[in-house]
Amino acid sequence: MKAMMLTEYGGPSGFTLQEIARPNVPIGHVLIQVAATSVNPIDARIRCGLMPQLAPELPALLHGDVAGVIVEVGEGVTSFTSGDEVYGFAGGVRGFGGALGEYMIADARCIARKPRALTMAESAALPCVAVTAWNGLIERAALQPGQRVLVHGAAGGVGHVAIQLAAWAGADVYATASTAAKQDLARQLGARAAISYREYAVRDYVRDYTDGKGFDVVFDTVGKSCLDASFEAAAPGGSVIAIAARSTHDLSPLHAKGLTLHVVFTILPLLTGERIETIGQALTQLANIADSGHLRPLLDSRQFGFSQVAEAHTLLESGEAIGKVVLVNDL
Repeated sequence: MKAMMLTEYGGPSGFTLQEIARPNVPIGHVLIQVAATSVNPIDARIRCGLMPQLAPELPALLHGDVAGVIVEVGEGVTSFTSGDEVYGFAGGVRGFGGALGEYMIADARCIARKPRALTMAESAALPCVAVTAWNGLIERAALQPGQRVLVHGAAGGVGHVAIQLAAWAGADVYATASTAAKQDLARQLGARAAISYREYAVRDYVRDYTDGKGFDVVFDTVGKSCLDASFEAAAPGGSVIAIAARSTHDLSPLHAKGLTLHVVFTILPLLTGERIETIGQALTQLANIADSGHLRPLLDSRQFGFSQVAEAHTLLESGEAIGKVVLVNDL
């Protein structure tokens, strides 16, 4: 089969088109004819060589998000058959093949039937970011109707999904964003108010939108100084969800307010082999939400083929993408 293989760690130019063997299907797995994938920050970090503990040996087949059609079912798989349209978050790290090829091997526990309401490209945009938002908001913070939720990074991959999921769950959603266009987007996705964090101090928007009480749940998709702002914005007894906590912080605000900090690392089940089934379970729930009209991924207007994976990574790393950067299979 044809695949865009990473031949050296570093810049986006390390991808080359190669002919590799079509993989055999192990017990408990399926073979997916790949229609589309998307770029997540974890993919770029692995490509850069910044996460050697996660990186597969070179030449490497990257990208965990996948949407496509099952063409072969391994022994022991009873929940899927050939011809099923599926989506999943199933690889691109050490020990797992990725989606940047004509076919991808996936553990059947990491996939679900794709949302009927979404295209293959839209479905490929969802798995990693949507499972991350689901894990943080629904499973970890146990979000309840009527709670005030603040989402940092409204137009990002996880942020724009978190706004929709929080609204679906009945929360009062607020979001921060850097530009007027991104703030408009946050409101369109279901936020009651969109906040310009560059112009509005934390204490001021806490005062104006929560009467000084703080937010019950703060979802931080940005990290670093934004995580400190999240601690400041949270209400006493509240929860902070962090997906980018690779930094050093003063935790005294957590103690002073009795906060709970949830760190979400969506790729962890693939790395440890523990609770892999939670990925497919979440994706099944998310497909139902999408089919009910409450969840639709935002795709950046610039779409790429697999052969343009370098350009797709460059766009993601520029910070200029709005929504997810998606690639369709042109191999």
